[in-house]
Amino acid sequence: MAFIADTLGRIKPSPTIAVTSKAEELRAAGKDVIGLGAGEPDFDTVDYVKEAAIKAIQEGQTKYTAVDGTPELKDAICRKFKRQNGLDYSRENITVNCGGKHTIYNAFVATLNPDDEVIIPAPYWVSYPDMTLLAGGTPIFIEASASSDFKITPEQLEAAITTKTKWLILNSPSNPTGAAYSYSEMKLLTDVLLKHQNVWIFSDDIYEHIVYDKFQFYTPVAVEPKLKNRTLTMNGVAKGYAMTGWRIGFAGGPVELINAMRKVQSQSTSNPCSISQAASIAALNGPQGYLKNRALEFQKRRDIVVAMINEIPGLTCPTPEGAFYVYPCCAGLIGKITPNGKTIANDLDLVTYLLESAGVAVVHGEAFGLSPHFRISYATSKNILIEACSRIKKACKALS
Repeated sequence: MAFIADTLGRIKPSPTIAVTSKAEELRAAGKDVIGLGAGEPDFDTVDYVKEAAIKAIQEGQTKYTAVDGTPELKDAICRKFKRQNGLDYSRENITVNCGGKHTIYNAFVATLNPDDEVIIPAPYWVSYPDMTLLAGGTPIFIEASASSDFKITPEQLEAAITTKTKWLILNSPSNPTGAAYSYSEMKLLTDVLLKHQNVWIFSDDIYEHIVYDKFQFYTPVAVEPKLKNRTLTMNGVAKGYAMTGWRIGFAGGPVELINAMRKVQSQSTSNPCSISQAASIAALNGPQGYLKNRALEFQKRRDIVVAMINEIPGLTCPTPEGAFYVYPCCAGLIGKITPNGKTIANDLDLVTYLLESAGVAVVHGEAFGLSPHFRISYATSKNILIEACSRIKKACKALS
């Protein structure tokens, strides 16, 4: 329609949300569908966090708060950064937002000018390029294939940086692959970044607490403190704490950037939900031991999915270090014919076939910038995952 802004023509709706919505529609219509598209833990928010929210309601904490977070929540975030990452921040260095996506959006709207470039390793979370475009920037992709364990090399990073580069996004562990950078791998990247003073680093650490096999998580500033004055370290309570619906993301960074992001937020959403902020204080200040227990449960699920997918001819599934996704390659199925006579020409055709014939909803790799692959979220029960993988195996065996 003529009155819709031209900027909306640059972006597309979230493919992961679209897959989840489609699965819900089919279930509502009576279809037997297993949804493995959403990046949402099936664990419940722990009771003491719920109780903190109820108490906040009962005590009348239902008014506006400071635009980008209460002092109490900012203090809890500062303690979290110090305790878990060795980073020293003050309240003035902290922003609290309506989810991690909101943190990214605020940062890009506050900093990107026309022709500014944002380097995005691919495969990437689906929203990074579109938020870059919406904010007026240009996404620049670095392909990190399975042969490099879905991680970019320092040589690739060096080659991608130009005088127009404003940001590099680093997401470790990664959505959609679960790949995570070790200390030494991160150090090689930070060594490159030290040479380029024009490049800011956006570290998306949202899967920090979901790592496996004794993997040690490191955020870039913990590896190279000299980058602190041009790094925004983002995290939140959604994934590790199973608080997706509470919509609280946060970040630590230089005061000038935090002030600019607050200015954006003051004219858009204003403060995050006051009750969610009270709950997040409890989450960050309370017992943390259950985070490791949940990661161990995710690891068991990962092992089941990786083993079952790798038993399917035509699919190869690397073992991720973290998050709750696998990203199998389906190159061996491209060109195959479905029982209905349709050719599987790409990964979108494959996931459409899996949904229609097997009742399993996954997300095609093209949405994440690297084909031919698809993403499976294993943030659900082992029994459901076993049934889903069995259906995928049966459907793939039916191809000719």
